[in-house]
This record gives sequence, structure tokens and C-alpha cells, in this order.
Amino acid sequence: MAQPRRNDILVPLFTLVCDAVAIETAFLLSYWIRFFSPFTSIVEVVTEIPPLRAYIEGTLFIIPAWLLIFQSRRMYAVRRNTYITDEFFAIVKVVTIGMLIVMSAAFFYRAFSYSRVVFGLMWLLSIILLSIGRFSTIAFERALYRRGKELRNVALIGSGETALRVLRALAKAPFLGYDIAGYAADKKSPLPGFSDFRYLGQIAGISDIFKREEIELVLIALPYSDHSKIVQLARECEGYNIEVMFVPDMLEIITSRLRVREIEGIPFITIKAMAMSSWGGIFKRIFDLLVSLLLLILLLPLFILITFIIKLDSSGPVFYLQERVGFDGKHFQMIKFRSMKTGAETAQQEIRLGIKNDPRRTRIGIFLRKTSLDELPQLINVLKGEMSLVGPRPERTDYVEKFKKVIPKYLDRHRVKTGMTGWAQVNGLRGDTSLEDRISYDLYYIEHWSFTFDLKILLRTIRELLWSRSAE
Repeated sequence: MAQPRRNDILVPLFTLVCDAVAIETAFLLSYWIRFFSPFTSIVEVVTEIPPLRAYIEGTLFIIPAWLLIFQSRRMYAVRRNTYITDEFFAIVKVVTIGMLIVMSAAFFYRAFSYSRVVFGLMWLLSIILLSIGRFSTIAFERALYRRGKELRNVALIGSGETALRVLRALAKAPFLGYDIAGYAADKKSPLPGFSDFRYLGQIAGISDIFKREEIELVLIALPYSDHSKIVQLARECEGYNIEVMFVPDMLEIITSRLRVREIEGIPFITIKAMAMSSWGGIFKRIFDLLVSLLLLILLLPLFILITFIIKLDSSGPVFYLQERVGFDGKHFQMIKFRSMKTGAETAQQEIRLGIKNDPRRTRIGIFLRKTSLDELPQLINVLKGEMSLVGPRPERTDYVEKFKKVIPKYLDRHRVKTGMTGWAQVNGLRGDTSLEDRISYDLYYIEHWSFTFDLKILLRTIRELLWSRSAE
């Protein structure tokens, strides 16, 4: 079996050093801004400037405490599938907890009074500097993987659609640091996509495959009917220093989130709970209202420019209204900038999802779709409360009527407001991609909703817009 890799030690150590430097820098920079920078003209210093030594001595307590908090959140490890958005929200939580500890300690420490303004600045600067350090670590680690260094040998067990999706995802993301040895199954897969990957052999001889290929990570992607083989695979892995992960179907994850509640001493198993609490819904609505209103004001010049170009490019209305199904199955008129020729929609003979290189698009429509600028008027739908910034994408009535009959749990998408962007979209499931995959991601979002999850999706949406792949 493979030996421990250098980056398993160096990356966590490098991250820890960067965090310590970032915390110390944030503390010293906060002290300078508060007492010696032009900031003093805004918030005047009315007392004697405290000695720097007292603040430096404070960091002797703060840095170890914060690093321990980071370690308790398992943030010092080789994390091949980590994005900066994931790190950012974790940093905000840890720094907030750390600042509460620092302020509590300062309250009981009577020998010296620390500036509350310094604490406020330190909270903000720590988040910024720690995020920069983490981004640098992730960039360094991914640069190693792109050059083919420190890769982990991966074998996948399975030959179905789920297994193929996993293989393709890993193949498209070399920065994750996985070297795909191939797949093992009872026989070669008949699916054409598997021809791009090496067939390693049968599951019955998997231990020999582990030795021959020096496998370090095993991904099991078997269909529900083959779950009995997982026990056999677990036994085959005994005695080998390898990591084993199971890839269940998304719907299995959702239906397995069972909760037990008691009502008057009688236990009940909740198989489906409310998608979000009342306060969660109120908070989400306030956020949608404020952000959509702000964006509409800021983007007004862009709206005017696009309107002018659309009118010059082709005859017809500027906006395109289409009936969609939203929260609780209610219908509403979704607004887009018109990107197709007038009358093109009525020319459709059958239900079709987003079409790549759609010939019905206008010249400006091609650009609007590629950049997703045609979606901007949906901010009006968000402002009106018909949509949210984040949620499953709204579908047409005829789509809903068709797909609810063939796709399990399809109508569960309507348990929350539909959104301008969603978990499926930021994971590349747009346009003519698999509808079943999109639904699975939408249902995962609904079952795991949180405000932090919404912010994460919005940040990843910005990244997708800057490096756009495909559009609906």
C-alpha cells in the first residue's frame, strides 16, 4: 500500500502557520488603524494610547486558543474538495466564537482595558486575512495536483449511471488530486461513457486490485439492488490502509433523514418535516427583499442599456413573460429579457428543455444567455415575493405536469420558493443536462436549507458568472 504523502503533513502545517501569521497581523493592524492611522480623525482617541506590548502579550493567549478552535472544527487537514466559499463561512464562525472568548477574557481582566474598536477591527481583519491565507493554501495545493504531484490513487466500484457520473466528475476536476485507476464491477459496463476509463476487474478479486494498483481511496457507487455486496467489499478492505467511501443515490440520502418526536409520550417518526422554520422563511424573505431592491437600483443603467440594444437588434417586446410554477404550486409570470426572435416560442412542437446553440436566439440573445444577463429581470419577481434569490429553478406548467408522473418526489421542489439560482445550477446542472440530477440537487437543497447555504450558493453563482460554462 502507498506510504503517507508529504502534503498530508506539509499542507496542514503550512495552513496552521498562515493562520497564526494572519491572526497576529490582524491584531497589530487593528491596533495601528485605531490609534495611529487616519481612522483616528473619524473615531477620535480620547484616552491615552495603550502600550503595544500589552496587545502583543494578549496574542500569546489568542493565537493558541483560536488555533485550537480551528482544530476542533477539523480545519487542519488535506482537503482536496474544499472551495474557498466553504472555508470562508467556517472562518466567520470560528473568528466570531474566538472574538467572544477574547472579549469575555478581557472583561474579567481588570489590570488593563482593551479598546472595543480594536476588537471590532480585529474581527473584520481576521476574517479577511485568514480567508486570504486559506485561499493561498488551496491554490498551492491545487497547483501541486495539476502538475501531477501528490495524487491519490482511486478505484471506483460500480458500473451504473451513478458510477459514471462520479468518474466524469473526478476526471473533470484534476485540481482535486485524484488519479483514477479505473472501475471494478462484475463485468464491463455497456454504457458508452465507461470506455474512457479502465476496467480493473471483478469485485470478487478486489483485494488483488488494491495491491496491483496501490489503491488509497475506494468509492463505492452501487445501485440499491447491489447493496448486499457492500458487506463483502468491507471485508475485502480489511487489513489495507485505504479509505472507503459510499456514494448513495441522492434520494436515499433524503429519505434517510428520519427524526423521532414525542407527542404526549407517544413516539412518532417524522419522514418529512417543514422545509424551513417560520423565522427562517421570514429572514430569507427580508434578505431577498433588501438585496433585490439594492441590485435593481445599482443595475438600473445596465437595464436601460440592454433595453436599448434589444430594441435595436430586433422587433418585439423587451421583456419576455412566461408562466412558471412556484412555491406551493402557485403560478406566476417569470420575467426575462427577450433573447429569442418574436414568435419563436409558439413554433415549438414539443416540450423541450434548454437547447444548446438554440437557433431561435437573436444576436444579442446569444450574449444575454451566455452571460445569464437575460435572467436579471427576475429580480422584480424576487422583489414581488414570487421568487427567491436562491432556490430550485421554476419550471413551466406543462413541464411540471409531464415530469411529476415519471420523476419521484418531483413536486417536492415546490416546498420552497423557486430561485434565480440554485444548488443544481452552481454544480453545472443547467441547460440540456440530466433532469433527474437537477431534481436530486434541488431536493438536497430543500432538506439541508440554511441561510449560510444560501450565501454559499450566491458566492458560487458569482464565480460561475465570471467563468460561465453554459446557460439555460
